[in-house]
Amino acid sequence: MSIRNVEIQTIGLHIGTPDHSKVKAPQRKYKKSGILSCAGVSIFGDCGDIGGIATVTIGTADKTSTQENKKLSLHVKGNTVIKGDRQTDSGLSLSGGKVQALFIEGDTKQGGTFRATGEVFSNNGAHLLSNKKNLPFDMPHPSKKGWRLRHVCIEGPEIGVYCRGRVENKNVIELPSYWKDLVNIDSLSVQLTPIGSLQNIFIEKWDETFVYLKNKDDLPINCFYHIIAQRKDDDLIVEYEGESYEDYPGGNEGYSFNWESSNIERLIKEATHEKLKEMKDTLK
Repeated sequence: MSIRNVEIQTIGLHIGTPDHSKVKAPQRKYKKSGILSCAGVSIFGDCGDIGGIATVTIGTADKTSTQENKKLSLHVKGNTVIKGDRQTDSGLSLSGGKVQALFIEGDTKQGGTFRATGEVFSNNGAHLLSNKKNLPFDMPHPSKKGWRLRHVCIEGPEIGVYCRGRVENKNVIELPSYWKDLVNIDSLSVQLTPIGSLQNIFIEKWDETFVYLKNKDDLPINCFYHIIAQRKDDDLIVEYEGESYEDYPGGNEGYSFNWESSNIERLIKEATHEKLKEMKDTLK
């Protein structure tokens, strides 16, 4: 049985080939493959536990489905384009299971496996993909046209954070409000640099909110400060036995590596493969 050009006006569902005169010229190339259009809400799969629907709602297969993998609700082969319209806070919102909410795999031929032109936030800003290491960043140079600026973080045997600033005519340094939940307060190290003249300044005490200063000569305090602290979740193992970073105890989830360390093995395999291919072609 063949059903062609079915149009059900009562619910706004159109199956088959609609009037292509209404389709813009660059899109008419799809005419031969057919078009499925729906003017209203479309629901695919079992969406009973979603708690709300969008224009198009897609859920996993129900128990009666013959689908081999009933866990996947959407599988796309090929590039996907998503254009937000600012009607919600996020153009793309992702949430998932305990192991991994998002897995991205690609060949980077289009400029990146995952690419974003704006800020990328995860875990409410904690950036789980790099929450143990701050990646290098590269940006247009702020003062030299045609140049770029690249910064990387310093290396050290701990996972630390810092704050810095200036103290003038007061005897306390206010720590960032989030440090009480982020760092081990007992790990603070404070560097003071007097401004204008020598000052006999020292640290009197500190707590989760303030570092208290004192000038032994009872003169006004005027200095720069630089404070470093160790994160509470610092689980860094500085030295370990192994032949590569893959031997790190407990795995490397949350860490990222430079281009050389993460790609050297692949480059060696590719070079060897190419060399063997050349030798094989020569022997023919």
